[in-house]
Amino acid sequence: MTMETMSSADPCRQLSPAAALFHSLSDPTRLSIVQRMAGGEVRVGDLTSELGLAQSTVSAHVACLRDCGLVEGRVQGRSVYYSLSRPELMDMLAQAEILLAATGNAVSLCPNYGTGSTGATLTQENEK
Repeated sequence: MTMETMSSADPCRQLSPAAALFHSLSDPTRLSIVQRMAGGEVRVGDLTSELGLAQSTVSAHVACLRDCGLVEGRVQGRSVYYSLSRPELMDMLAQAEILLAATGNAVSLCPNYGTGSTGATLTQENEK
């Protein structure tokens, strides 16, 4: 992904696609779904039992990933099998792991998004 220099009157507008991409991956449940799909196709029902979450919750997360163009579905009979539509996503997540290791996971200390932050608490509450 290439970040362009901010030259327009609205610099946030140029970052919107990148911000949307990272926001789509900012939920631990969505990251779990992406990691599971890296191993192959999966149905929502399978994800429900594997993640221990309600079907409606898993469906909403899969829909978010699908709407972002990161996941695609294949209909077979009455089932829909979901898979990653962009294998580059796993390359990006692998690079994120390298960055986390290089920074000693310092991002977990972030007052806004780290483990002890209110944002992390809200995310954890949404998973229940």
